[in-house]
Amino acid sequence: MLTALLPTLALAAAATPDLGVLHQYASLALSGDGQYIVSVETIRQPNATTEGHGAVVVRSKQGEVQARLDPCAKCKYSGVAWSPDGKRFVFTGSDDGVAFLYGASPEAAHKGNFTSSRLVELKGLLASPRWSADGRSIAVLATAGAHKETGATQAGAREVGEIGESEDSQRIAVVDAAGGALKFVSPDGTFVYEYDWRPDGRGFVATAAQGNGDNNWWVAKLQSFALDGTARILAAPPMQMNFPRVSPDGRKVAFIGGLMSDFGSVGGDIYVVDSESGEASHATPSDITPDFKGSFTSIAWRGHQLVATVVIGAQMGTALVDPTGKGVQQVHLQSATYEAADGRVALDAAGKHAAAVSQSFERAPHIEYGPLGKLQPVTHDNDGQKPAAVARSISWESDSFSVQGWLLSPLQVDPGKSYPMIVVVHGGPASAVTSRYLWDQMTAGWLRNGYFVFMPNPRGSYGQGEAFTRANVRDFGGGDLRDDLAGIAAAEKVAPIDDSRLGVYGHSYGGFMSMWIVTHSQRFKVAAAGAGVSDWVAYYGQNGIDQWMIPYFGASAYDDPAVYDRLSPIRTIKSARTPVFLYVGERDVECPSDQTREFWHGLRSVGVPTSLFIYADEGHSFHKPENVTDLNRRLVDWFDRYLK
Repeated sequence: MLTALLPTLALAAAATPDLGVLHQYASLALSGDGQYIVSVETIRQPNATTEGHGAVVVRSKQGEVQARLDPCAKCKYSGVAWSPDGKRFVFTGSDDGVAFLYGASPEAAHKGNFTSSRLVELKGLLASPRWSADGRSIAVLATAGAHKETGATQAGAREVGEIGESEDSQRIAVVDAAGGALKFVSPDGTFVYEYDWRPDGRGFVATAAQGNGDNNWWVAKLQSFALDGTARILAAPPMQMNFPRVSPDGRKVAFIGGLMSDFGSVGGDIYVVDSESGEASHATPSDITPDFKGSFTSIAWRGHQLVATVVIGAQMGTALVDPTGKGVQQVHLQSATYEAADGRVALDAAGKHAAAVSQSFERAPHIEYGPLGKLQPVTHDNDGQKPAAVARSISWESDSFSVQGWLLSPLQVDPGKSYPMIVVVHGGPASAVTSRYLWDQMTAGWLRNGYFVFMPNPRGSYGQGEAFTRANVRDFGGGDLRDDLAGIAAAEKVAPIDDSRLGVYGHSYGGFMSMWIVTHSQRFKVAAAGAGVSDWVAYYGQNGIDQWMIPYFGASAYDDPAVYDRLSPIRTIKSARTPVFLYVGERDVECPSDQTREFWHGLRSVGVPTSLFIYADEGHSFHKPENVTDLNRRLVDWFDRYLK
């Protein structure tokens, strides 16, 4: 399920302060010599009903703009990757079903200035370019003739004709660094999720599965693909895997493994396996970070060690990890969120310096650069932006766990006055709320409208180790709800919150939790649920990603229907009393609209005030600015009606 904490929503016009524009940075990459930083940069306008186009911007390590590349008038750019010698880079662009791979290199006559040229064009999708170690070839994930954007959060293709007859196949393809035709390497019918070159340039290691790419990541295997198209399985552990990375000597593969509810939302321990293993050897990966009280979110080899990023409680940062299992060293943490094109931070060739896009509740997005663990801001486009809230990390005890969450308060709180509070239950459930800048998002709107906002990270979340992440298996809405309610009590001890004016909101798993809460508690005066799940038994047969459910429920709905039925909010619909606003995308693959419609029907049948809006052509995450703005207005009106 989607791990979205909140959809990116524009504020209602009446509540919008003079925000100015926000500069955004994405797909950041650092050259091997540490001299240049490249990112995709866009400018967002408040209440915008159209998306900014953006450009690929080259900066010096001091943050000075060296070049601005925009070779495609309507393209959305991503996937920046530097060559091993640090003199060239590539990036992808997409426009109306056609994808491009561009190469960029310095102009001979103008030192530091870069020009770009088109290397590849494909009707379909291109993503995740990677250079071979000798710099002669570029690999890319290619989906020829794609029916939809990659990922279950994207709007699903129309389901007409013979269902399941034709599936998108994301394959590893190789092109010469000078350009030319793509050569597909991995076999058709095998969907490749993440991959890495072998250092000898003779093939790849990847996580991959047969069949539908949206659904089968949860059963993906660690595989090896040779340039001649042959494939073999290296390992098939009973866990989800991310960031397969081959050691510089080619002998080991490291990856992040654990219980993950969504592809792309990474958290777990670090495992290592022999890269030459095969089906006959039954290789079992070794956990080199057992019992670590945090979650690893990305890894990269640098020499004989791994550079990793971690989430530990309220903080995110970097760590050095010994691949032989001798421990985690030199952990550097901050209350911030880091992002880059390949992992959470971009590293130079030596792993001594890094760059990343950094943001927090207090500070708008900016690029940082410096020695690993000591990054400093080098861009200042957003320095004039003011925070929307006063943020406080709080911790509390619940059952045998210590739980963390974020309490956000309006910038101005009047002494002696009590305030309504909205509890935001994050999606996943395997994800975590980290410190992110609030600008014109829904959360910022609530804060500016006089609400406190509480964002807990209950059991099932990242940030406190695998045992904590696994603690809600077969117990959705049980222990995690107790954690949330105990967190509300902790928040009320430190802030002027009116316990009679509590609201709850969630999207995806958070949407399920909102449905579950109103059928199991009368604590909240109002609720909103986006793209939730009301009936797990029916959901098992309706959604496009049923494989994610097996690790959490232990078996399919056909083999163990009792646990699915027990955790379905619709079974206790007659206990509902709380008014609920419901919304969902028409073409949601992860949480089909019938689930939300069923809950809406149930609420109406028992006389509970409710409203349902289905957004045309949207998927699990919303992309059309006009729909985002409309949803914001409806949510503001709904909470104000019952809490103001």
